[in-house]
Amino acid sequence: MVSSPAKVTGPPPSRPVSLASPDQLADPAWAWAAYEPSAARPWNIALAAHLHRRAAFGASWQQLQQALSDGPQRTIDRLLRPQADVDIYNRTQDDYEDAVRSVNELRAWWLRRMIESPHPLLEKMTLFWHSYFATNGGAFNQAGLMTNHLRLLRRHALGSFAPLLQDISRDPALLVWLGADANRKAAPNDSFVRPLLETFTLGPGHVSTEDIQEAARAFTGWFVFRDQLRYIPREHDEKPVRLLGREGHVTGDDVIKTLLDQQATPRTVVRRLYRWLISEQDEPSETLVAPLAATLAEDYNIAAVVETMLRSNLFFSGQSYRARVKCPVEFAVGIVTAMEGMVSTTQLAQDLAELGQDLCHPPTVEGWAGGRHWIDSAALAQRHNLALALLQGDKPYGNKLDPWAVAQRHEQASLESATQFLLKLLVQDDVDPDVRDVLLEAARDAEGDTPTFLRRLAHMAVTLPEYQLA
Repeated sequence: MVSSPAKVTGPPPSRPVSLASPDQLADPAWAWAAYEPSAARPWNIALAAHLHRRAAFGASWQQLQQALSDGPQRTIDRLLRPQADVDIYNRTQDDYEDAVRSVNELRAWWLRRMIESPHPLLEKMTLFWHSYFATNGGAFNQAGLMTNHLRLLRRHALGSFAPLLQDISRDPALLVWLGADANRKAAPNDSFVRPLLETFTLGPGHVSTEDIQEAARAFTGWFVFRDQLRYIPREHDEKPVRLLGREGHVTGDDVIKTLLDQQATPRTVVRRLYRWLISEQDEPSETLVAPLAATLAEDYNIAAVVETMLRSNLFFSGQSYRARVKCPVEFAVGIVTAMEGMVSTTQLAQDLAELGQDLCHPPTVEGWAGGRHWIDSAALAQRHNLALALLQGDKPYGNKLDPWAVAQRHEQASLESATQFLLKLLVQDDVDPDVRDVLLEAARDAEGDTPTFLRRLAHMAVTLPEYQLA
């Protein structure tokens, strides 16, 4: 598809996204109904970019223009079910990953997937589950274990939570990281079952110490030897287990089924998805969570809940717009995506680790805290430096990202039109009018080196407060 010239003239709207009323926000029937553009709530570039920030890692100008042309529902269709052969792409990437020699090298390949994948939502959801089932490769430094762990997450990322939870309970990487690689009858190990009950499923306040101890007995007999999960029948405790009001001879698989039957489990998953896709500024009410939790409990179809959220009135409301702080990966990959380029993902993985998001090395079993933890004063300074490194056209990333080249590619031949284009591309003109006027005035007064000025301008744009928000 050939991109049309950017329409960037005229002042930006005072507010690009409409706010919903308190009554609408409290009504799940309105909140989860599909958004339909109207004169009061038009489909515009701000909402198109919002969708790509949440369901992908940002967007190029061509992707934004296609989204504007297609409308929200067709764009969401494409993000959920891309026309490209995703299986072929993933198999090719898997072949490359099979040759990695370290967990750190694996981080670079995953970043490349995020940038290049024809199914960015799949990678975005894999990143979500990477924090949900946080596993730190530093506990074993075996590239094969971590590779298999990420493939497990990707395989189920938009599938069913039930087999995902089942497979996670038998994942050698997670068990080793948690110190649950040996569970003997004589000394039941609760290192896995504690987060299983308190973090992955029921959540805090729903679990007793006795529940954890009893569940640990159900998982006895499982060991990780030489990176392989093995079951030793004589090490399984055959005595009856009492868990959540049920009693009998149970195995770990039975515990998983019991947890999936509890009403708290789908609510936990929906709340985490809400924070990832809708907003981390507010905690959803039980009334708002209830219909999605009920839908999820039917068959644990993750994609169905994700689709409902992405299509919803609530998602496209002002209350959800820029209501999440971008994690470092979203911040950096979004710059690369907008600039239509590729950089050294080995270098990028290391720089992101210094920003606090070391892929394959989440800090705790609860993953990355996110939110305001990403943007203290030191982190903002580091983001400033990373953006400069990416855009300055020199080492360590070289001349891989060129704002002037991108502007020219989309028929913005003058400095002023290129300036307006970049503001529309990177922040959708969603900046204070005084800031915008200062930037445009600087472009009018600039003399000499247009490419250098536009690098500075792009750097200023991605360090604005608005760009830090998803």
